[in-house]
Amino acid sequence: MESLLPQTYLLGLIGLLAIVAVVVGRQLLRVRRDEQALIRLEQADAAGSRDSGDLYELASVQLRKRLYSQASATLRQAVKRLSNEPQEARALIQNALGFSLAAQKDFSTAIRHYKLALQAKADYPVALNNLAFAEERLLNRDAACELYQKVLTLEPNNATAKKRLRRLERAANRQTGSRTGASPAESPQSSDGRGF
Repeated sequence: MESLLPQTYLLGLIGLLAIVAVVVGRQLLRVRRDEQALIRLEQADAAGSRDSGDLYELASVQLRKRLYSQASATLRQAVKRLSNEPQEARALIQNALGFSLAAQKDFSTAIRHYKLALQAKADYPVALNNLAFAEERLLNRDAACELYQKVLTLEPNNATAKKRLRRLERAANRQTGSRTGASPAESPQSSDGRGF
């Protein structure tokens, strides 16, 4: 009776390689699609366009390619060209601008743009999540908790808000636990009572 171990090993290895090939292929197609969109938009001179929609599309590709400073400049142009756009478009552009600024660690300016997005569309959970994250990074944990709770009232199954809120609550519990600490009676002392 032959051992099935080598055959099983080879089949598992082939299966693993097939999965890796599919994942790499999808990523390659996604990058190629973004590159083609960027080339198409640059050739159409979207940066000089008068339409905020074209600028937003260009900035979206720049954000996916992690060209944050270029995306910020493009989105600032889009904000300037917002005229008769619906409120939802204003919210999308302001949120994207806040995101690109937050990616560059400019959280205070990002907060301003997230708030402008929320003025345009008050029940916008993505902007609320982003605003809460920026507040968290600026160590405004109470404001961040309130914002995450507001997200959960809008979308009770929002995984990001649930995870970040749990993390903030755990951090708050650790801080209150360390503040209360051990009482003097519980702290270790030397035989003369002065501590270590």
